[in-house]
Amino acid sequence: MDSIIVRGGAELNGSIPIAGAKNACLTLMPATLLTDAPLTLTNAPRLSDIATMANLLRSLGAEVSTLQDGQVLALSSHDLTSHHADYEIVRKMRASILVLGPLLARLGQAEVSLPGGCAIGARPVDLHLKALEALGAELDLRDGYVHARAPQGGLRGGTVTFPLVSVGATENVLMAATLARGTTVIENAAREPEIVDLARCLSRMGARIDGAGTETITVEGVDRLEGATHRVVTDRIELGTYMLAPAICGGEVECLGGRIDLVEAFCEKLDAAGIDVTETETGLKVARRNGRIQAVNVETAPFPGFPTDLQAQMMALLCTAEGTSVLEERIFENRFMHAPELMRMGAKIDVHGGTARVTGVERLRGAPVMATDLRASVSLILAGLAAEGETVVSRVYHLDRGYERVEDKLGACGARIERVQGR
Repeated sequence: MDSIIVRGGAELNGSIPIAGAKNACLTLMPATLLTDAPLTLTNAPRLSDIATMANLLRSLGAEVSTLQDGQVLALSSHDLTSHHADYEIVRKMRASILVLGPLLARLGQAEVSLPGGCAIGARPVDLHLKALEALGAELDLRDGYVHARAPQGGLRGGTVTFPLVSVGATENVLMAATLARGTTVIENAAREPEIVDLARCLSRMGARIDGAGTETITVEGVDRLEGATHRVVTDRIELGTYMLAPAICGGEVECLGGRIDLVEAFCEKLDAAGIDVTETETGLKVARRNGRIQAVNVETAPFPGFPTDLQAQMMALLCTAEGTSVLEERIFENRFMHAPELMRMGAKIDVHGGTARVTGVERLRGAPVMATDLRASVSLILAGLAAEGETVVSRVYHLDRGYERVEDKLGACGARIERVQGR
Protein backbone atom coordinates (compact mmCIF):
# COMPACT_ATOMS: atom_id res chain seq x y z
CA MET A 1 0.00 0.00 0.00
CA ASP A 2 1.43 3.38 -1.03
CA SER A 3 2.39 6.19 1.34
CA ILE A 4 3.34 9.82 0.77
CA ILE A 5 6.43 11.20 2.51
CA VAL A 6 6.64 14.97 3.00
CA ARG A 7 9.69 16.78 4.36
CA GLY A 8 8.52 20.21 5.43
CA GLY A 9 10.14 23.63 5.41
CA ALA A 10 10.44 24.36 1.68
CA GLU A 11 8.73 27.35 0.08
CA LEU A 12 6.73 26.72 -3.07
CA ASN A 13 7.21 28.72 -6.26
CA GLY A 14 5.95 28.03 -9.76
CA SER A 15 2.71 26.98 -11.38
CA ILE A 16 0.29 24.09 -10.93
CA PRO A 17 -2.16 23.04 -13.67
CA ILE A 18 -5.63 22.41 -12.25
CA ALA A 19 -7.44 19.38 -13.62
CA GLY A 20 -11.04 19.01 -14.72
CA ALA A 21 -13.52 18.59 -11.88
CA LYS A 22 -13.89 15.08 -10.50
CA ASN A 23 -17.41 15.75 -9.24
CA ALA A 24 -18.45 17.23 -12.59
CA CYS A 25 -16.95 14.41 -14.65
CA LEU A 26 -18.57 11.73 -12.49
CA THR A 27 -21.94 13.34 -13.28
CA LEU A 28 -21.27 13.93 -16.95
CA MET A 29 -20.23 10.33 -17.64
CA PRO A 30 -23.67 8.80 -16.80
CA ALA A 31 -25.25 11.30 -19.21
CA THR A 32 -24.11 8.96 -21.98
CA LEU A 33 -26.84 6.55 -20.84
CA LEU A 34 -29.45 9.06 -22.04
CA THR A 35 -28.57 8.71 -25.72
CA ASP A 36 -27.43 6.21 -28.33
CA ALA A 37 -25.14 8.85 -29.86
CA PRO A 38 -21.47 9.39 -28.88
CA LEU A 39 -20.54 11.69 -25.98
CA THR A 40 -16.98 13.02 -25.74
CA LEU A 41 -15.64 14.66 -22.58
CA THR A 42 -12.41 16.65 -22.72
CA ASN A 43 -10.32 17.95 -19.79
CA ALA A 44 -11.20 14.79 -17.85
CA PRO A 45 -9.26 14.17 -14.62
CA ARG A 46 -7.14 11.02 -14.38
CA LEU A 47 -8.44 9.52 -11.14
CA SER A 48 -9.41 6.16 -9.73
CA ASP A 49 -13.02 7.34 -9.26
CA ILE A 50 -13.22 8.06 -12.99
CA ALA A 51 -11.98 4.53 -13.72
CA THR A 52 -14.61 3.13 -11.36
CA MET A 53 -17.40 5.02 -13.14
CA ALA A 54 -16.05 3.82 -16.49
CA ASN A 55 -16.18 0.22 -15.26
CA LEU A 56 -19.75 0.71 -14.05
CA LEU A 57 -20.83 2.09 -17.42
CA ARG A 58 -19.11 -0.77 -19.23
CA SER A 59 -20.99 -3.25 -17.04
CA LEU A 60 -24.21 -1.76 -18.42
CA GLY A 61 -23.04 -2.23 -22.02
CA ALA A 62 -21.64 1.26 -22.65
CA GLU A 63 -18.37 1.73 -24.48
CA VAL A 64 -15.78 3.90 -22.71
CA SER A 65 -12.41 4.73 -24.23
CA THR A 66 -9.67 6.95 -22.80
CA LEU A 67 -7.65 9.10 -25.21
CA GLN A 68 -4.84 11.67 -24.94
CA ASP A 69 -3.31 10.16 -21.80
CA GLY A 70 -6.72 9.83 -20.17
CA GLN A 71 -7.76 13.47 -20.54
CA VAL A 72 -10.40 12.66 -23.17
CA LEU A 73 -13.22 10.19 -22.57
CA ALA A 74 -15.11 8.81 -25.54
CA LEU A 75 -18.43 7.28 -24.45
CA SER A 76 -21.19 5.52 -26.34
CA SER A 77 -24.33 3.80 -25.07
CA HIS A 78 -25.77 2.78 -28.43
CA ASP A 79 -26.21 -0.82 -27.34
CA LEU A 80 -26.94 -1.06 -23.60
CA THR A 81 -27.15 -4.66 -22.42
CA SER A 82 -28.13 -4.27 -18.77
CA HIS A 83 -30.02 -2.05 -16.35
CA HIS A 84 -28.39 -3.69 -13.29
CA ALA A 85 -25.67 -1.71 -11.46
CA ASP A 86 -23.93 -4.32 -9.34
CA TYR A 87 -22.94 -3.91 -5.71
CA GLU A 88 -19.34 -4.95 -6.32
CA ILE A 89 -18.79 -1.81 -8.40
CA VAL A 90 -21.27 0.60 -6.82
CA ARG A 91 -19.98 0.03 -3.27
CA LYS A 92 -16.67 1.68 -4.19
CA MET A 93 -18.11 5.11 -4.94
CA ARG A 94 -21.17 7.08 -3.93
CA ALA A 95 -21.49 8.81 -7.31
CA SER A 96 -22.56 5.45 -8.79
CA ILE A 97 -26.14 6.30 -7.80
CA LEU A 98 -26.13 8.80 -10.68
CA VAL A 99 -26.81 6.05 -13.21
CA LEU A 100 -30.27 5.56 -11.68
CA GLY A 101 -32.02 8.54 -13.28
CA PRO A 102 -30.56 8.09 -16.78
CA LEU A 103 -31.28 4.34 -16.86
CA LEU A 104 -34.84 4.90 -15.71
CA ALA A 105 -35.41 7.65 -18.28
CA ARG A 106 -33.87 5.78 -21.21
CA LEU A 107 -34.79 2.14 -20.50
CA GLY A 108 -37.79 2.57 -18.23
CA GLN A 109 -36.22 0.40 -15.52
CA ALA A 110 -33.14 0.23 -13.32
CA GLU A 111 -31.66 -1.87 -10.53
CA VAL A 112 -28.95 0.03 -8.70
CA SER A 113 -27.14 -1.07 -5.56
CA LEU A 114 -27.10 1.36 -2.68
CA PRO A 115 -23.75 3.16 -2.94
CA GLY A 116 -20.56 3.41 -0.89
CA GLY A 117 -17.80 6.03 -0.79
CA CYS A 118 -15.93 7.94 1.90
CA ALA A 119 -16.91 7.33 5.52
CA ILE A 120 -18.03 10.89 6.26
CA GLY A 121 -21.59 10.29 7.34
CA ALA A 122 -24.73 8.48 6.25
CA ARG A 123 -25.53 10.64 3.18
CA PRO A 124 -28.77 8.76 2.41
CA VAL A 125 -30.22 8.58 -1.09
CA ASP A 126 -33.81 9.26 -0.06
CA LEU A 127 -33.80 12.67 -1.77
CA HIS A 128 -32.84 11.00 -5.07
CA LEU A 129 -35.68 8.51 -4.72
CA LYS A 130 -38.36 11.02 -3.74
CA ALA A 131 -37.36 13.24 -6.67
CA LEU A 132 -37.72 10.38 -9.15
CA GLU A 133 -41.05 9.41 -7.60
CA ALA A 134 -42.25 12.93 -8.42
CA LEU A 135 -41.66 12.02 -12.08
CA GLY A 136 -43.82 8.91 -11.72
CA ALA A 137 -41.16 6.33 -10.93
CA GLU A 138 -42.20 3.26 -8.95
CA LEU A 139 -39.49 2.33 -6.46
CA ASP A 140 -38.83 -0.66 -4.25
CA LEU A 141 -35.83 -1.06 -1.92
CA ARG A 142 -34.93 -4.67 -1.26
CA ASP A 143 -31.81 -6.78 -0.88
CA GLY A 144 -29.62 -3.68 -0.86
CA TYR A 145 -30.82 -2.50 -4.28
CA VAL A 146 -33.10 0.22 -5.61
CA HIS A 147 -35.53 -1.45 -8.04
CA ALA A 148 -37.09 1.29 -10.18
CA ARG A 149 -39.65 1.31 -12.98
CA ALA A 150 -41.08 4.13 -15.04
CA PRO A 151 -44.83 4.21 -15.66
CA GLN A 152 -46.17 3.06 -19.02
CA GLY A 153 -45.18 5.66 -21.57
CA GLY A 154 -42.12 6.72 -19.59
CA LEU A 155 -41.37 9.28 -16.90
CA ARG A 156 -43.56 12.36 -16.83
CA GLY A 157 -42.79 15.91 -15.81
CA GLY A 158 -43.54 17.01 -12.28
CA THR A 159 -42.55 19.37 -9.51
CA VAL A 160 -39.63 18.37 -7.30
CA THR A 161 -39.18 20.39 -4.12
CA PHE A 162 -36.12 19.45 -2.11
CA PRO A 163 -36.42 19.93 1.68
CA LEU A 164 -32.68 20.59 1.71
CA VAL A 165 -30.12 21.22 -0.98
CA SER A 166 -28.63 18.06 -2.51
CA VAL A 167 -26.14 18.21 -5.35
CA GLY A 168 -26.40 14.52 -6.29
CA ALA A 169 -30.19 14.41 -6.15
CA THR A 170 -30.42 17.56 -8.27
CA GLU A 171 -28.10 15.96 -10.84
CA ASN A 172 -30.01 12.68 -10.89
CA VAL A 173 -33.45 14.18 -11.42
CA LEU A 174 -32.10 16.78 -13.87
CA MET A 175 -30.81 14.00 -16.14
CA ALA A 176 -34.00 11.98 -15.81
CA ALA A 177 -36.19 15.00 -16.55
CA THR A 178 -34.55 15.62 -19.94
CA LEU A 179 -36.43 12.61 -21.39
CA ALA A 180 -39.59 12.90 -19.27
CA ARG A 181 -42.85 13.87 -20.95
CA GLY A 182 -43.81 17.46 -20.19
CA THR A 183 -42.30 20.04 -17.86
CA THR A 184 -40.30 19.37 -14.71
CA VAL A 185 -39.66 22.08 -12.14
CA ILE A 186 -36.86 21.49 -9.60
CA GLU A 187 -37.21 23.78 -6.57
CA ASN A 188 -34.48 24.40 -3.98
CA ALA A 189 -32.05 22.97 -6.53
CA ALA A 190 -28.32 22.87 -5.89
CA ARG A 191 -26.46 25.78 -7.48
CA GLU A 192 -22.95 24.33 -7.68
CA PRO A 193 -20.78 24.91 -10.78
CA GLU A 194 -20.98 21.16 -11.42
CA ILE A 195 -24.76 21.51 -11.85
CA VAL A 196 -24.27 24.32 -14.35
CA ASP A 197 -21.66 22.24 -16.19
CA LEU A 198 -24.01 19.26 -16.42
CA ALA A 199 -26.82 21.48 -17.72
CA ARG A 200 -24.52 22.93 -20.39
CA CYS A 201 -23.54 19.46 -21.55
CA LEU A 202 -27.14 18.23 -21.61
CA SER A 203 -28.17 21.35 -23.53
CA ARG A 204 -25.49 20.60 -26.12
CA MET A 205 -27.09 17.16 -26.41
CA GLY A 206 -30.47 18.77 -27.16
CA ALA A 207 -32.02 19.09 -23.70
CA ARG A 208 -34.17 22.12 -22.90
CA ILE A 209 -33.06 23.44 -19.52
CA ASP A 210 -33.53 26.86 -17.93
CA GLY A 211 -32.32 28.19 -14.58
CA ALA A 212 -29.25 26.03 -13.88
CA GLY A 213 -27.18 27.81 -11.24
CA THR A 214 -30.30 29.19 -9.54
CA GLU A 215 -32.65 27.71 -6.95
CA THR A 216 -35.26 26.81 -9.59
CA ILE A 217 -34.48 24.73 -12.67
CA THR A 218 -37.09 24.11 -15.36
CA VAL A 219 -36.73 21.24 -17.83
CA GLU A 220 -38.88 20.69 -20.92
CA GLY A 221 -38.65 17.02 -21.80
CA VAL A 222 -37.60 15.97 -25.30
CA ASP A 223 -38.05 12.71 -27.20
CA ARG A 224 -34.34 11.99 -27.57
CA LEU A 225 -30.91 13.46 -26.97
CA GLU A 226 -28.04 13.66 -29.44
CA GLY A 227 -24.29 13.32 -29.04
CA ALA A 228 -21.97 16.16 -28.04
CA THR A 229 -18.42 17.16 -27.16
CA HIS A 230 -18.03 18.94 -23.84
CA ARG A 231 -15.09 20.29 -21.81
CA VAL A 232 -15.24 19.42 -18.09
CA VAL A 233 -15.20 22.50 -15.85
CA THR A 234 -12.12 23.26 -13.71
CA ASP A 235 -12.03 21.39 -10.38
CA ARG A 236 -12.74 24.09 -7.78
CA ILE A 237 -11.76 21.73 -4.93
CA GLU A 238 -8.38 20.88 -6.40
CA LEU A 239 -8.01 24.59 -7.13
CA GLY A 240 -8.69 25.57 -3.52
CA THR A 241 -6.40 22.83 -2.24
CA TYR A 242 -3.40 24.00 -4.23
CA MET A 243 -4.15 27.64 -3.42
CA LEU A 244 -3.58 26.69 0.22
CA ALA A 245 -0.14 25.20 -0.44
CA PRO A 246 1.83 28.49 -0.68
CA ALA A 247 -0.41 29.96 2.02
CA ILE A 248 0.76 27.23 4.40
CA CYS A 249 4.47 27.10 3.62
CA GLY A 250 5.24 30.38 1.85
CA GLY A 251 6.19 31.29 -1.69
CA GLU A 252 4.04 32.16 -4.69
CA VAL A 253 2.12 29.72 -6.88
CA GLU A 254 -0.06 30.28 -9.92
CA CYS A 255 -2.94 27.83 -10.27
CA LEU A 256 -3.41 27.49 -14.01
CA GLY A 257 -7.04 27.47 -15.12
CA GLY A 258 -8.29 28.84 -11.81
CA ARG A 259 -11.25 31.23 -11.68
CA ILE A 260 -12.42 33.44 -8.81
CA ASP A 261 -16.10 32.74 -9.49
CA LEU A 262 -15.56 29.06 -8.67
CA VAL A 263 -14.10 29.77 -5.19
CA GLU A 264 -15.34 33.22 -4.21
CA ALA A 265 -16.41 32.43 -0.63
CA PHE A 266 -13.15 30.53 -0.10
CA CYS A 267 -11.13 33.50 -1.39
CA GLU A 268 -12.88 35.81 1.08
CA LYS A 269 -11.60 33.64 3.95
CA LEU A 270 -8.10 33.57 2.49
CA ASP A 271 -8.08 37.36 2.32
CA ALA A 272 -9.18 37.59 5.96
CA ALA A 273 -6.40 35.18 6.93
CA GLY A 274 -3.75 37.30 5.22
CA ILE A 275 -3.39 35.64 1.83
CA ASP A 276 -3.39 37.51 -1.49
CA VAL A 277 -5.18 36.02 -4.49
CA THR A 278 -4.58 37.75 -7.83
CA GLU A 279 -6.26 36.99 -11.14
CA THR A 280 -3.91 36.50 -14.09
CA GLU A 281 -4.45 35.82 -17.77
CA THR A 282 -3.96 32.10 -17.15
CA GLY A 283 -5.32 31.51 -13.65
CA LEU A 284 -4.97 32.63 -10.04
CA LYS A 285 -1.72 33.62 -8.31
CA VAL A 286 -1.55 33.02 -4.56
CA ALA A 287 0.95 34.31 -1.98
CA ARG A 288 0.98 34.83 1.77
CA ARG A 289 1.33 38.38 3.04
CA ASN A 290 4.09 39.27 5.45
CA GLY A 291 3.70 37.82 8.91
CA ARG A 292 1.76 34.95 10.41
CA ILE A 293 -1.57 33.69 9.11
CA GLN A 294 -4.52 35.13 11.05
CA ALA A 295 -7.30 33.04 12.60
CA VAL A 296 -10.66 33.07 10.79
CA ASN A 297 -14.01 31.41 11.41
CA VAL A 298 -15.43 29.10 8.75
CA GLU A 299 -18.92 27.68 8.28
CA THR A 300 -19.49 25.23 5.45
CA ALA A 301 -22.56 25.71 3.27
CA PRO A 302 -23.93 24.75 -0.14
CA PHE A 303 -22.60 26.80 -3.06
CA PRO A 304 -22.01 29.74 -3.16
CA GLY A 305 -20.96 29.24 0.47
CA PHE A 306 -17.69 27.80 1.77
CA PRO A 307 -17.28 24.26 0.34
CA THR A 308 -17.37 21.34 2.75
CA ASP A 309 -14.76 19.69 0.51
CA LEU A 310 -12.25 22.41 1.48
CA GLN A 311 -12.91 22.33 5.22
CA ALA A 312 -10.18 19.79 6.07
CA GLN A 313 -7.58 21.65 4.01
CA MET A 314 -8.56 24.96 5.61
CA MET A 315 -8.16 23.40 9.04
CA ALA A 316 -4.58 22.45 8.12
CA LEU A 317 -3.86 26.10 7.32
CA LEU A 318 -5.41 27.37 10.54
CA CYS A 319 -3.36 25.00 12.69
CA THR A 320 -0.49 27.53 12.59
CA ALA A 321 -2.60 30.72 12.51
CA GLU A 322 -2.36 33.43 15.15
CA GLY A 323 -5.37 33.09 17.43
CA THR A 324 -8.29 30.66 17.61
CA SER A 325 -10.44 29.70 14.65
CA VAL A 326 -13.86 28.06 14.78
CA LEU A 327 -14.91 25.72 11.98
CA GLU A 328 -18.54 24.65 11.76
CA GLU A 329 -19.40 21.70 9.51
CA ARG A 330 -23.01 22.06 8.35
CA ILE A 331 -23.09 19.61 5.42
CA PHE A 332 -21.82 16.19 6.61
CA GLU A 333 -21.47 14.58 10.00
CA ASN A 334 -18.23 12.76 10.91
CA ARG A 335 -16.15 15.13 8.81
CA PHE A 336 -13.55 16.03 11.42
CA MET A 337 -11.81 12.65 11.34
CA HIS A 338 -8.63 14.38 10.18
CA ALA A 339 -8.45 16.39 13.42
CA PRO A 340 -6.85 13.61 15.56
CA GLU A 341 -4.22 13.07 12.86
CA LEU A 342 -3.38 16.77 12.77
CA MET A 343 -3.13 16.68 16.56
CA ARG A 344 -0.48 13.98 16.19
CA MET A 345 1.52 16.69 14.42
CA GLY A 346 1.13 19.10 17.35
CA ALA A 347 -2.07 20.89 16.36
CA LYS A 348 -4.40 22.11 19.11
CA ILE A 349 -7.94 21.17 18.06
CA ASP A 350 -11.05 20.70 20.19
CA VAL A 351 -13.98 19.01 18.44
CA HIS A 352 -17.54 18.99 19.77
CA GLY A 353 -20.13 17.59 17.36
CA GLY A 354 -20.08 19.67 14.20
CA THR A 355 -17.78 22.37 15.60
CA ALA A 356 -14.00 22.41 15.79
CA ARG A 357 -11.95 25.05 17.65
CA VAL A 358 -8.42 25.36 16.31
CA THR A 359 -5.87 27.28 18.38
CA GLY A 360 -2.85 28.08 16.27
CA VAL A 361 0.62 26.89 17.26
CA GLU A 362 4.00 28.25 16.18
CA ARG A 363 4.80 25.17 14.10
CA LEU A 364 3.71 21.62 13.42
CA ARG A 365 5.97 18.59 13.75
CA GLY A 366 6.25 15.77 11.26
CA ALA A 367 4.70 12.46 12.30
CA PRO A 368 3.27 9.25 10.86
CA VAL A 369 -0.41 9.90 10.11
CA MET A 370 -3.23 8.02 8.42
CA ALA A 371 -5.69 9.30 5.82
CA THR A 372 -9.32 8.63 6.74
CA ASP A 373 -11.00 9.99 3.61
CA LEU A 374 -10.26 11.83 0.38
CA ARG A 375 -10.06 15.43 1.62
CA ALA A 376 -8.48 14.45 4.93
CA SER A 377 -5.62 12.81 3.06
CA VAL A 378 -4.62 15.97 1.22
CA SER A 379 -5.03 18.09 4.37
CA LEU A 380 -2.34 15.98 6.03
CA ILE A 381 -0.03 16.50 3.06
CA LEU A 382 -0.59 20.25 3.27
CA ALA A 383 0.18 20.20 6.99
CA GLY A 384 3.33 18.21 6.26
CA LEU A 385 4.56 20.93 3.91
CA ALA A 386 4.89 23.34 6.84
CA ALA A 387 5.86 20.86 9.56
CA GLU A 388 9.34 20.36 10.94
CA GLY A 389 10.81 17.04 9.92
CA GLU A 390 9.19 14.18 8.06
CA THR A 391 5.51 13.38 7.73
CA VAL A 392 4.45 9.97 6.44
CA VAL A 393 0.84 9.81 5.20
CA SER A 394 -0.45 6.26 4.86
CA ARG A 395 -3.62 4.89 3.18
CA VAL A 396 -3.27 7.36 0.31
CA TYR A 397 -5.56 5.31 -1.92
CA HIS A 398 -8.14 7.82 -0.70
CA LEU A 399 -6.00 10.58 -2.23
CA ASP A 400 -5.94 8.92 -5.65
CA ARG A 401 -9.73 9.06 -5.83
CA GLY A 402 -9.67 12.86 -6.14
CA TYR A 403 -6.17 14.20 -6.87
CA GLU A 404 -4.06 13.28 -9.87
CA ARG A 405 -0.28 13.13 -9.42
CA VAL A 406 -0.23 15.33 -6.32
CA GLU A 407 3.43 14.57 -5.63
CA ASP A 408 4.39 15.66 -9.16
CA LYS A 409 2.39 18.89 -9.03
CA LEU A 410 3.74 19.97 -5.64
CA GLY A 411 7.22 18.65 -6.35
CA ALA A 412 7.48 20.79 -9.49
CA CYS A 413 7.07 23.85 -7.26
CA GLY A 414 9.80 22.85 -4.82
CA ALA A 415 8.00 20.64 -2.32
CA ARG A 416 10.05 17.78 -0.92
CA ILE A 417 7.52 15.06 -1.42
CA GLU A 418 7.60 11.50 -2.74
CA ARG A 419 5.40 8.46 -3.05
CA VAL A 420 6.70 5.16 -1.75
CA GLN A 421 5.26 1.70 -2.20
CA GLY A 422 4.64 -0.86 0.51
CA ARG A 423 5.44 1.37 3.47
